[in-house]
Amino acid sequence: MVLLSVLGFMVSLVTTLLCIRLARGMGDPYALQKPQRFHAGSVSRLGGVGVLLGAVTAWFFASSNGMLVNVGLDFWRVLLWLAMLMPAWLGGVMEDLTQRLSVRYRLCLTALSAAAACWLLDLAVPRIGVPMADAWLLAMPWWGVALAFLAVCGLPHAFNIIDGYNGLAATVALFVCLAIAHVALQVGDRELAGMVIGLAGATVGFLVWNYPRGLIFAGDGGAYLWGLVIAVASVLLVQRNALVSPWFPMLLLIYPVWETLFSIYRKLARGSSPGVADALHFHQLIYRRIVREVFEGDDHARRMLMRNSRTSPYLWGFTLLTVVPAVLFWRNTEVLMAFCALFVVSYVAAYVAIVRFKVPAWLRR
Repeated sequence: MVLLSVLGFMVSLVTTLLCIRLARGMGDPYALQKPQRFHAGSVSRLGGVGVLLGAVTAWFFASSNGMLVNVGLDFWRVLLWLAMLMPAWLGGVMEDLTQRLSVRYRLCLTALSAAAACWLLDLAVPRIGVPMADAWLLAMPWWGVALAFLAVCGLPHAFNIIDGYNGLAATVALFVCLAIAHVALQVGDRELAGMVIGLAGATVGFLVWNYPRGLIFAGDGGAYLWGLVIAVASVLLVQRNALVSPWFPMLLLIYPVWETLFSIYRKLARGSSPGVADALHFHQLIYRRIVREVFEGDDHARRMLMRNSRTSPYLWGFTLLTVVPAVLFWRNTEVLMAFCALFVVSYVAAYVAIVRFKVPAWLRR
């Protein structure tokens, strides 16, 4: 299993470097007035290419050398995973190159990938952990397929929302992949463990160039890749292993999921479209109101880079507050539900405190 992650890491490391070297000048840079721009200069957004190549190389290597890496991946099943990824991933890369693919088209492509995942991999949410709802799902199993479709369709966009600063979305994806791999190994599901370990290794290879220097971004392609693989792995883990609580992946992913839901509510409450980008996400408020500029001088690009990279650790810590209890209590539905509720309350309280400039002095750096 370690060899699998090392292989994904090495391939991603090299191919991401090639993307940095060869992709200079490819694609339109973010316009200066865009609210999601927090970097200086033109930076390639093709990091998702390196992550995909690293992960796919690890997957196919495991399918042909299962005894060597102690993971039994089926070659044709890997092809099915790759087939379901392609519509959304290609759409994300196209947006990274042109920035002309509208939100509606990207949503349609992720929906196509989600439908392909449900069909090709036979996805369905078998239970929710609430007796009445579970009886309902048992009586009408097609609702389980609909829930799986919504999860796989929505999570890529949730990762895209939190992909705002160097190392943020990639590290969250890494934490989640390692947590899923741990629980999958606990229940003997080595196939799922191998899939997410390969992605985790490829993610680390990308992070070498992305954090803290910001030499390349994951872009929509990278965010959609993380979201799709993690969503499918989460559904399959619960679907194939009755011991795993359905609230385990929910707590693991509550940060990007709640960030998305809260953003939709916030924008609708202000009378704007949920598809319109703004600069009021949680990570953006931390950047603006908590992380201070510590570098003195006239080099604006360096000041922006340092402040950008100092933002992500705040969210890493916030994410670990959900990942750690999820790993510890992956069987206990009641405890996991309580931690989800605690996160929602903590998020809203922290958001309101930052907006009202009531953040403790020791948090401001």
